[in-house]
Amino acid sequence: MLPRAHRRAAGEARPELADIFRSHGESYRKTHFLPASHLKVIRAVEICRTQELGGHLKQCDTCGFEHPSYNSCRNRHCPKCQSLAKAKWLKKQSGELLPVGYFHLVFTLPHVLNGLILAHKKIFFSLLFKAVSTTLLEFGQSRLKGTVGVIAVLHTWDQTLKDHFHLHCLVPAGALSFDQRRWMGARRNFLFPVKALSRVFRGKFIHLLQRACEKGKIPAANNEIKASRQKSWVVYAKKPFGSPQTVLDYLGRYTHRVALSNNRILALENGQVTFSYRDRRDKDRLKSMALDAEEFTRRFLLHVLPDGFMRIRHFGFLANRTKKHALSQCRKLLGLNPALPEISKPSAYDLLRELTGIDLSRCPRCQKGTMIVISDLPPISNSPQWDSS
Repeated sequence: MLPRAHRRAAGEARPELADIFRSHGESYRKTHFLPASHLKVIRAVEICRTQELGGHLKQCDTCGFEHPSYNSCRNRHCPKCQSLAKAKWLKKQSGELLPVGYFHLVFTLPHVLNGLILAHKKIFFSLLFKAVSTTLLEFGQSRLKGTVGVIAVLHTWDQTLKDHFHLHCLVPAGALSFDQRRWMGARRNFLFPVKALSRVFRGKFIHLLQRACEKGKIPAANNEIKASRQKSWVVYAKKPFGSPQTVLDYLGRYTHRVALSNNRILALENGQVTFSYRDRRDKDRLKSMALDAEEFTRRFLLHVLPDGFMRIRHFGFLANRTKKHALSQCRKLLGLNPALPEISKPSAYDLLRELTGIDLSRCPRCQKGTMIVISDLPPISNSPQWDSS
């Protein structure tokens, strides 16, 4: 997301999530009992890149135009802050890709569990990662005779911001043999049978859920467990991508995504928020939806993650504790230099230039000069404070 000066220069005028929270967040806080995590997200988005966080005053070295550049909130639910975080993460991942196909699999929990999940997010999300990772690792062991690698990303929403809990998984097309001396390649357009995956995934998750109930971690869920047993659980698989760069581009769509990006917000008028969405039931057609600001805020806050919860995890030969050695072995067996390539660490400005194609150090007025920092701007609080107690 570009700073406001650059967006105005580009003729953009759409509202952002921050505008919605600034205009309606206070009334929402007063009329709803919110946990501290929700209050923290609303507050962070409201003050992101404003004078309340401080920053720097910049001046064009050619035309003298001055513009304040305020600090980011860095909250992972803020759509403005995730663009840079995503670029940094993808830069690091680029050195770890293997020259093989990558399968995309999606494991979805049935909606009959949604009420329980919302009440016990941290436990259910952990169970989901556990059930999916053990399912994929076991299929790798039995069908490829080795250890697969998995990058799993938690998503909790659908296109209209309703609760929809699922894991996106990227799996290289092969496995590292148990003795780590061979690369066991998968078939070109097939990894594992999805019906078998869904059955095993369902069994593992329900077993983990029953154990959590028995240990008193969550209330008894006999009705939900019975109902979920009777449903076919959904596992989706997509054929391998064509190149490592395609994998990276695809990863970028899912890893640091928030429930709603600013570019989907179309209007904020008369207390209503209009946003775009793709209708999966109508051939992915792009449509728009209008919600009261109160309902929009409620839906957005459904997707606030528990504090400290990691929504991107690695398993198998990509697991953090074994990746250094295992990934080197995979590279060696695939004819690459075992040593992981050195990845440069570009500045935030360089990353944003790669991301947007715009040089953010260029003066937005004259388009010739360079914006130079001439002074610091201390934080100035103008907004009412809320009490999270």
